[in-house]
Amino acid sequence: MPKKRSGGGLSPTQQAAKFLGVSVLAGAVMAGIALPAAGALGLAAKGSVKGFDEIPDNLKSPSLSQRTTILDNNGGQIATVYSRDRTIIDLKDMSPYMQKAIVAIEDSRYYEHGAVDLKGILRAVNQNAQNGGVAQGASTLTQQLVKNYFVEEAGDDPTKVAEATQQTLGRKIRELKYAIQLEEKLGKKKILENYLNITFFGEQAYGVEAAAHRYFSKPAKKLNLQESALLAGIVQSPSRYDPVNDEAEATKRRNTVLQRMAEVHDISQQEADAAKEKPLGLHVSKPKNGCITAVKGAGFFCDYVREVFLSDPVFGKTKEARAKVWNQGGLTIRTTLDPQAQRSAQASIKDHVNKSDDVATAATVVEPGTGKILAMGQSRPYGFGKHETQINLSVNKDMGGGAGYQPGSTFKPIVAAAAIEGGKSATQQYSSPYQMEYPSPISVCDGKSWVNTEGSDLSNENESEHGPYGMKEATAKSVNTYYVQLISDIGICPVTEMAAKLGADRADGRKMDQAPSIALGTQEMSPLTMANAYATFASRGMYCTPIAIDSISQKVGGAKKSLEVPKSTCSRAMSETTADTVSTLLKGVVEDGTGQQAGLGSRPSAGKTGTTDSRYAAWFVGYTPNMAGAVWVGDPTHKRRMVDITIGGVYRPKVYGGEVPGPIWRDMMTGALEGKPALDFNLVNIPDPEKHKGRDDGDNGDHNGNGNGNGDNGGRTDGGTDGGTTDGGNFPTPGFSLPDGFIQGQSNGGNGNNGGNGP
Repeated sequence: MPKKRSGGGLSPTQQAAKFLGVSVLAGAVMAGIALPAAGALGLAAKGSVKGFDEIPDNLKSPSLSQRTTILDNNGGQIATVYSRDRTIIDLKDMSPYMQKAIVAIEDSRYYEHGAVDLKGILRAVNQNAQNGGVAQGASTLTQQLVKNYFVEEAGDDPTKVAEATQQTLGRKIRELKYAIQLEEKLGKKKILENYLNITFFGEQAYGVEAAAHRYFSKPAKKLNLQESALLAGIVQSPSRYDPVNDEAEATKRRNTVLQRMAEVHDISQQEADAAKEKPLGLHVSKPKNGCITAVKGAGFFCDYVREVFLSDPVFGKTKEARAKVWNQGGLTIRTTLDPQAQRSAQASIKDHVNKSDDVATAATVVEPGTGKILAMGQSRPYGFGKHETQINLSVNKDMGGGAGYQPGSTFKPIVAAAAIEGGKSATQQYSSPYQMEYPSPISVCDGKSWVNTEGSDLSNENESEHGPYGMKEATAKSVNTYYVQLISDIGICPVTEMAAKLGADRADGRKMDQAPSIALGTQEMSPLTMANAYATFASRGMYCTPIAIDSISQKVGGAKKSLEVPKSTCSRAMSETTADTVSTLLKGVVEDGTGQQAGLGSRPSAGKTGTTDSRYAAWFVGYTPNMAGAVWVGDPTHKRRMVDITIGGVYRPKVYGGEVPGPIWRDMMTGALEGKPALDFNLVNIPDPEKHKGRDDGDNGDHNGNGNGNGDNGGRTDGGTDGGTTDGGNFPTPGFSLPDGFIQGQSNGGNGNNGGNGP
């Protein structure tokens, strides 16, 4: 016996002709829309069947957008993000009450008709004729499913959504043909399953599983009779029947559904009446969408993951293609975030800086040798409220950050690495006077030279701070004149080339300035950039690009597939000997120099302080063989100097890199490294030069930012009014000046222009 068509044995073209014929005779409504008057309808119908055959026979069910789950490296949930809050489930996981309720109220003859309900059309035509308008539609669940497919494909594009929902004869004819296809291809149960997975139930919930959790905090499988009736009633008008905002209207609609279920004998009248008397029983779960919901203060890391996905070609050749995959969702993204390190970072930030302070802090931790980002946090939370922000202060501008912050003296180790890699000895001495003009000329990368035509000069913290110095002492005390003499000796190009090898690029994407002041940290950079650059020293010279994603799986239909993810690219930036020498220099900073307050006790560590001109920013960047981290403190808008300021409830006359960022780094790294082996560095012997005469080291101090008596003010443009010092050696004031315009600055209000670097 030949297989009978679901539409009553007629071919698709015959079904269409019959459907249109009934509509023409009725002269009013086709599947829920008002048609033109009889004469116009006749003209429209003449070519409709031919056009029907010409509609492409290729409707495919769209990949429904679902929620994406972002996990830490232990599998713990960080956040869920979605374009559509939807979880696709099988029909067997939907309450039988729910299945009956939606059929009863939306298409009670669903199991009796084909793709088109001709009796329903006639009923609608009669009802609409009596009302003189369109009071009742006649679209079947299958037709509604097709319409939802079109809407889903339109995504969030308002123009495409309008096209998918426009009330035109052409769209209804196309909808009709595809509905017939679906009836033959899928069958009634699968169509019902797809319908309940795609339909919008209000309150950002798409599909019955999301709706069940939103309104009742339970899975769809456990919905009872009255709960199912409530959800089924919402579908017709999610805003009008929203039980959260209009309980009375929603109750009335629920009871209408219950009564209809009794009329079609899905339940008894007694059951319907009993259910009508019960309260709605809402147990509403608020929508939890986006990085604002992230736990452990990981909102900015969550946002960074999204930026990586949308920008990396591995996820699609174009930005549009990548956005489509992201919005489709259904992704499970396991990231590199270490929950222990993240908790420690946020706890340390909270202990030292309040979100309402005039300045903010941002901190990032990475793993040497892998590029994995282990922690990322800041004092101003992710959000839209007061003292909140969506700008990720830890990353570059093109990844959702600001224009960066001058790293000050934390850039000096990069200069040292360039010099040592180029053959300079770590015992190299320079006169390092208290004050000097910038040496001139100095070679730059294009074969030309930088010339000090303005006679610009710089100075150390006070007059007693003068050489000669070797590299070890000059680094520990952050001596400006030493490092300017060093860059004059080797040229600017080796420094910018070394910075490039370490990924130490400007946060705003501009090229590095070819000026000797770069030795003093005048080029704006982000905490992630600096942490990852220092991780190269920790990994003995191997630079690895930062990564935030370990793996991704995507749910498509009922199956899961793995997606390719970006891999860290590692390359040798310097020899092991060079890296070990820098580590030896920086170990001295935390033991005997400006970074003593950042020391980790018995655990070997290395790092460098930095305080910029006029104290708009202060830094500590450091590492152990296990982890590298950077901490920045300052005003993101570059307006508030850190002088006479209260941070974290503690008043500070002046802020130094070793005094505020240093302890934040210490506490962050202590917690992050708890339980990890205390590895040591591969140190090298750097002999101390013969002590020069006439020097009173007690006047200069060597911790907490004193290195600034050394050159932490590179690139001053304010006439040097902060020059000199009145507070002794432990907390010196940056002190040298340059003429206006000597250092190219920024006008973006975000990050400082005046150069500088202090201890």
